[in-house]
Amino acid sequence: MGEIDKLRSQIDAIDDDLLALVNRRADLARRIGELKAGGSAYRPEREAEILRRLIEANPGPLTGERVGAVFREVISGCRGMETAIRVAYLGPEGTFSEQAVRKQFGQAAEALAGVSVDEVFRHCESGAVQFAVVPVENSTEGAVGRTLDLLLVTPLRICGEVELRVHQNLMARAADLKSVRRLYSHAQSLAQCNTWLNRNLPNAERVPVVSNAEAARLAAEEENSAAIAGSGASERYDLKLLARSIEDDPTNTTRFLVLGNLDCAPSGDDRTSMVMSAENKPGAVHALLSPLAANGVSMTRIESRPSRAMRDALWEYVFFIDVQGHQKDRRVAAALAELRQQAPFLKVLGSYPAAVA
Repeated sequence: MGEIDKLRSQIDAIDDDLLALVNRRADLARRIGELKAGGSAYRPEREAEILRRLIEANPGPLTGERVGAVFREVISGCRGMETAIRVAYLGPEGTFSEQAVRKQFGQAAEALAGVSVDEVFRHCESGAVQFAVVPVENSTEGAVGRTLDLLLVTPLRICGEVELRVHQNLMARAADLKSVRRLYSHAQSLAQCNTWLNRNLPNAERVPVVSNAEAARLAAEEENSAAIAGSGASERYDLKLLARSIEDDPTNTTRFLVLGNLDCAPSGDDRTSMVMSAENKPGAVHALLSPLAANGVSMTRIESRPSRAMRDALWEYVFFIDVQGHQKDRRVAAALAELRQQAPFLKVLGSYPAAVA
């Protein structure tokens, strides 16, 4: 016990040093806020630079992910001294969207739940919140169509992205699987767990709902029902975890976008998102993408989507494209200039820092 006491004393001394340093950092952040004179307290490119530098310099034993989580909260607390930040997300409380908000903005931000992706967009567009976090794609199930449809018409810009490893858990009031007759979850989560469900709950009725948190709420009210949701929902709705990590793909990840009225400066590792249309003729899509290749711009994603927001556009499609680099980078800027001349419609959705672990 004597050796343990000595080590604990060293930890106490380090904690005192950390406390002094964190408060010193907060004071510097406060002074920067005063010098900004009303400028945005949230600068995604600056925060990304800080996190990347610390993760790269990390000697261990903490993992880079843990280091990132610690410093995100430090940044969040310091940012909160400049101004209160409100962020809308797809609710209710306990969803993966709320987890994405906390990963990006920390606990100091005020999170406002919306009942639909449409409402999340409206909260931000109206000025009720400064930012919105919305799901855009899942590594297993692909794009979130409604988010893409709204990106086509919103005045908001993408100013950040969050990648969240998604672990699906089965929870219920019951103590075992045998009593489960009905299963609630978001449609994408049901699909992500299809193999496990076929093997373990083949006869349970599967009921898709608007969110996994709503699924947990319903399961908490019904004796023979269960829900698939994140582990936080089990605590919030007092449900037993019957099985953990039941997703079919252990690398299952959902990508979220941060939206706001903010244009990010280059951070050194950026992504630019755009949406465009192509002429209705042979080779049009190939021709549309040629400026990217000609200027050495790497395309990381392309997604076609019916052009629902455009009038008289039956059987017309738009293409959502992500590329590496910032729109102010020389190669990306040159490619965009050529695309504007070729594409009947082109909208740059935003340039923003690539997700940090």
